[in-house]
Amino acid sequence: MSDTSRSNFLPRHLAILLMMSVATMFAANHVAARVAFDHGVGLLLAVLVRSCVACLILLSLFLWQRKSWRLPQGSWPWQLAVGLLITLQSLCLYSAVARLPVVIALLLVNTFPIQLALLSWALGGSRPTLRSCLIMGTILVGLLIVLDIPAWLADADALGPEWSTGILFGLAAAFAFASALWVTEHRLAAVGSTLRSLLTMQTVLLAMLVAGASGWVPGGMSLPSATAGWVGLALLALLYGTGFSTLFIFVPRLNMARNAPVMNIEPVASLVIGYIVLDQMLSPGQLVGGAVVVAGIVALSLSRQR
Repeated sequence: MSDTSRSNFLPRHLAILLMMSVATMFAANHVAARVAFDHGVGLLLAVLVRSCVACLILLSLFLWQRKSWRLPQGSWPWQLAVGLLITLQSLCLYSAVARLPVVIALLLVNTFPIQLALLSWALGGSRPTLRSCLIMGTILVGLLIVLDIPAWLADADALGPEWSTGILFGLAAAFAFASALWVTEHRLAAVGSTLRSLLTMQTVLLAMLVAGASGWVPGGMSLPSATAGWVGLALLALLYGTGFSTLFIFVPRLNMARNAPVMNIEPVASLVIGYIVLDQMLSPGQLVGGAVVVAGIVALSLSRQR
């Protein structure tokens, strides 16, 4: 790396502080979503409002940078695929948040590095190293602990009828995100990041409008039934839009190759905020499992960078 590139980076303590703040905003966004869902907000409406705010921010940035709208030949189908995958990821993530403690939903979604490594291998990429396999195995063991699988197998009714559905939604969100990352890396590398992100958000927005108008999801466009629901809906849009735009604007100066694992503080932040706002708390054993998962994700990120 050249000295000029290094000089463009923020001091590391400022970069880490900024990334921790963004991760906390994303965690708070998911807690706000749970508050909104608990007070009658429809799933489609939540994704629609969030996408609308993010789309407006990206459009403003795109117009300010005076970028070209032209995509490389043959990129449109792949760009549309990424937009639909992110739509699916958003719906599955919020569906998991509505059914599980927020931190457990986020830990499930954060298995996407494992799924991306396996997907890349299945589609002709390099085979995961022994070290990566050991780390991924450790993450899965941590997940088994945090999901309290033995208790669930002993008495499935004790954890609620939607527990297993929430787990499936969380894993599906991770797979959709991993697939979107694979397509982005292997089919859309020539597309500018601003244009790609804007078109992705526009696809999500249009998909939610079509789904809402068609009534595909019963109650998907339901308005809040109480003031807390309106507050949750406003906060999830504001927190996501602010966090997304902050990360997007500053990413060239954050030295992501070195500092990206800091973003994995999101499940930890969601645990704290979820306890304060929702009174959601994991058992001591589940906390240990969560710590194993987060540590494994950080180790896997560092391994992939090297």
